[in-house]
Amino acid sequence: MLKRVGHPVDEKGAAVAIKDATFPVPFAPGLEFNSPVHGNWNIVHTGMLMPEARQIYVCADNCMRGVVLTAAEMNAADRFSFVIVKEENLLNGNLEDITIEGVTDVLNKLEEKPKAVLLFTVCLHHFLGCDLERVYQELEERFPKITFIRCYMDPIMQKHGPTPDQKLRKAIYEPLPKRKADEKAVSFLGSDFVLEKNADLKRIVRAHQGIFRELPGCKSWEDYLALSEGKLFISSYPPSKYGAEALSERLKRPYLYLPGSFDYEEIIAQLENFCQAMGYGKLEKTISVEEEIAACEKALEKAHEVIGDTAVAIDYLYHPRPLGLAKLLLTHGFRVIRIYLDSISPEEKAEFEWLKEHAPDLQLIATIQVKMRVLPRTSDEKILAIGQKAAWFTGSPYFVNMVQGGGLYGFDGIRRTAELMAEAFTEEKDTEDLVVRKGWGCESCI
Repeated sequence: MLKRVGHPVDEKGAAVAIKDATFPVPFAPGLEFNSPVHGNWNIVHTGMLMPEARQIYVCADNCMRGVVLTAAEMNAADRFSFVIVKEENLLNGNLEDITIEGVTDVLNKLEEKPKAVLLFTVCLHHFLGCDLERVYQELEERFPKITFIRCYMDPIMQKHGPTPDQKLRKAIYEPLPKRKADEKAVSFLGSDFVLEKNADLKRIVRAHQGIFRELPGCKSWEDYLALSEGKLFISSYPPSKYGAEALSERLKRPYLYLPGSFDYEEIIAQLENFCQAMGYGKLEKTISVEEEIAACEKALEKAHEVIGDTAVAIDYLYHPRPLGLAKLLLTHGFRVIRIYLDSISPEEKAEFEWLKEHAPDLQLIATIQVKMRVLPRTSDEKILAIGQKAAWFTGSPYFVNMVQGGGLYGFDGIRRTAELMAEAFTEEKDTEDLVVRKGWGCESCI
């Protein structure tokens, strides 16, 4: 029997003080709410990073709507095609033929053929046991000059094994050929954003007259292929790890996972490992750790002078390490009151334990728990939000508008975060307008 949900709705099940939270899942799974915050990148955005490539989706029209709109909204519809699967195709058992002939028709109509096709098959192909090997074999024989990349839009697998996002970040590097390693080159894998020019890793590579390559910076197919020339493969965004490890194993190239961090000691250890792997010698030969930390402390102090005792809310969409950011801010005098997240990364177990002890009343608040649809999204006090979801759920126009780390890294990332916080505190934004735009950082036609 349906029961009307009245007001007021309590926060039980959707919010918990960190002292009472369980690790790594503080909220019970159940019916989920999808907020209108769309700044995070999806598989369409990420696929568009491949230069001179085209995405082709094969699915039913109800599922097609979202991906078509994403391509259109980012003004990239000219690199996007689709094949609609209808009910009779399922009943007749010819999904392989529909996929092959549909893709063939799309490609034959193109005056200029792409270097690569990201072919997305979907849940239906899994349900019906489609022979995908036959599909790809036939297409590769028909179009031998095109590289076909095996991609999946199968949200039914979202919580079982690698996610569609992880699988795509693996697939887009599978065409890279085996090439001789360039002793001066580093390849940065799996990120949607170019690292900022003053990110620690880039500064170190520049100091040694090295080459730093990354997919978001590739302008041509040859630029993309050159990624395989890196002496060392590195990645920092957690969903990239799965694919970067696979590429490293296939090309027999050393790999380092150097996740973005807000902890000085962790940053130092990562940079030292990087310098050793590249043969640069000790880190201190390139940058002064004392000066880096001093600059971070100065940036944080300056931001605190502006922000003062104003409440701060953080969300996981801003950066994969929201607990680490909360710890950094709390230890520098900021009043962090909320963190919006639905689960806690195993990488943040130590930060979770620290916050339980030193900030026991810090609130963890879900973003997908169904009560979040009706709970109040206002506050009696000014809140500085770090991230789009924190801004939307608090109703604050004062927020740092960035997702997924946004190209920040290391000591420089800490300094830039402090600067962005100070800017956000004094500059109002149109929250309702900005957060609905898909793919932060992409060109938007909205």
